[in-house]
Amino acid sequence: MIQDAVVPPVRRRRRVLLAALAAVVVVLVAVLAGRDSSPVGHVTSAEGADRYRAAYDRAMADLPPPAAVLDVRTAFGVVRAYRFAGADPSATPLLLLPGTASGAPVFADNMPSLLALRDVWLVDLLGEPGMSVQDRPITTDADKAAWLDETLRGLPPQRFHLLGLSIGGWTAVNLVIHAPDAPVASLTLLDPVQVYGDIPLWTALRSVPAAVSWFPRSWRDGFNSYTAGGAPVQDVPVADMIEAGMSTYAMRLPQPSLVPEDRLRAIRVPVLAIVAGRSVMHDPATSITTAERVFGPENVRVYPDASHAINGEQPDRVAADVAAFLARIGS
Repeated sequence: MIQDAVVPPVRRRRRVLLAALAAVVVVLVAVLAGRDSSPVGHVTSAEGADRYRAAYDRAMADLPPPAAVLDVRTAFGVVRAYRFAGADPSATPLLLLPGTASGAPVFADNMPSLLALRDVWLVDLLGEPGMSVQDRPITTDADKAAWLDETLRGLPPQRFHLLGLSIGGWTAVNLVIHAPDAPVASLTLLDPVQVYGDIPLWTALRSVPAAVSWFPRSWRDGFNSYTAGGAPVQDVPVADMIEAGMSTYAMRLPQPSLVPEDRLRAIRVPVLAIVAGRSVMHDPATSITTAERVFGPENVRVYPDASHAINGEQPDRVAADVAAFLARIGS
């Protein structure tokens, strides 16, 4: 106790931080030791597959019936895509990229207002829970760009306006960085992670127990509620689907790397950056400053009261900002 009393406050905080990080390492080592050796993402059991599919179907029921369902073969697996007929089928369509573990149905609340603009396509990210099926290892950011580039080229439209939520926003940025000639007309980044800065330490710490499938469901629900600004998640179809994916699907993907600012500046397509003011997946103040610096203040919109669940909290505002952005760039 006497020794602790004379330790400077900065060193004491550093000691606490190191202890916390050591605890995370212990948990991760235990989790990794219990994992199977499959090199591709997969559902861990037949029962898990049935449970996830039932939750996915319940969440999909909140969307309008798709006009088409396509499975696109890529070098890394088969990607599920859905087309929904919008008010202006002649306009370049939107293609929406969901957040991690969430799947296409996460955009249910956004469909009415976005379909009032034009056709909308949804995809399930490859290597994540959903109806896409990974069958070859994805080991680099370039691999992640390649499967999406191949998917876009395998779909009927010649170009797309990409809208990415959370990791979907990172996925969209990663695509145009590694495949600058991909058929992309613009990007809308909806509170992306690992684009303007790293995920905060406290959020990373909270995510570890939620990522362990054999921990209680309440821990995953607690983390999902935390990212959604404390909103209840029990008996919500999309939240049930996300929890089912977290507990039944083993992902085999490299962690997304933070995008360097010079790579953001080099993006050649128009970008709309929408930042949630109460997001816990990044530091909002830093993100706003970075986004305005690299994309210009006129291309940044801040929703001060929104959490990371921004798409479901303010779907009509998102659609209005997207409509104004597309009108401004003339596409």
